[in-house]
Amino acid sequence: MVDEHLKQSEKIRETVRQGYTEISQGQSSCCCCGSSAPQKLAEGIGYSQEELELLPEGANMGLSCGNPTALANLKLGQVILDLGSGGGFDVFIAAAKVGPQGRAIGVDMTAAMLSKSRASIAAFTQKTGLANVEFRLGEIEYLPAADASIDVVISNCVINLSPDKQQVWNEIARVLKTGGRACVSDLALKKPLPPEVLQSAAALVSCVAGAVLVEETRKMAAQAGLYDIQIEEKVYNLDVLADCNDPLYRAVKEALPAGAKLSDYIVSVNVTAWKK
Repeated sequence: MVDEHLKQSEKIRETVRQGYTEISQGQSSCCCCGSSAPQKLAEGIGYSQEELELLPEGANMGLSCGNPTALANLKLGQVILDLGSGGGFDVFIAAAKVGPQGRAIGVDMTAAMLSKSRASIAAFTQKTGLANVEFRLGEIEYLPAADASIDVVISNCVINLSPDKQQVWNEIARVLKTGGRACVSDLALKKPLPPEVLQSAAALVSCVAGAVLVEETRKMAAQAGLYDIQIEEKVYNLDVLADCNDPLYRAVKEALPAGAKLSDYIVSVNVTAWKK
């Protein structure tokens, strides 16, 4: 039974890894968490024009479902860890906020994404004069970071992709310093998804099939030892994606029952929690 669970978990990781490799290479896109117009999406969920102008070309891939850097209220000198950093979008924005004495670290399990984000560091340094960014290869269930070394953990539409979300929350608690904070934007379920959607690889890669009920997220964060857990549902109209031509979203839409909308099942949430 344990072996079967491990096999299934690795199958999910490989599906996600392959999907995001294709996204990084421009062969596909993530329409649940993204948009064919990444700039418009980013502005719509609260990123400022000033923040977006600091980004190296290609860092904004439209893979967001929230704005965890704003949620975190980052301070100069802090060390930030972004789970599932992709093209480096939130890492570069965080790096500008924490300044030269701070550090912004991204972790991603997809080598192609890591290559993309690392290739953008020089352009970011040229734009800002900052050399405080780092990208590490790793899985968010086993973070490549020391115990109690991080001030703020952020993540943007990524934890839902993990086959072992409790382990992710355990790792968040492990790497946070005492008094540190987790600030996560993610997708959550209003009600269970239809089996046809759960079985869809496209739904998994597009951030839908892995989402869990809001209260499950609260329980996992508490089980990890975090406290003062706040979960806020955001007004984020997933149904605007109905006209999107992205193949991932089309596949998810086709798996829904007749007449059903994605927003009937999914909501964007902001999660904050503290380490005692």
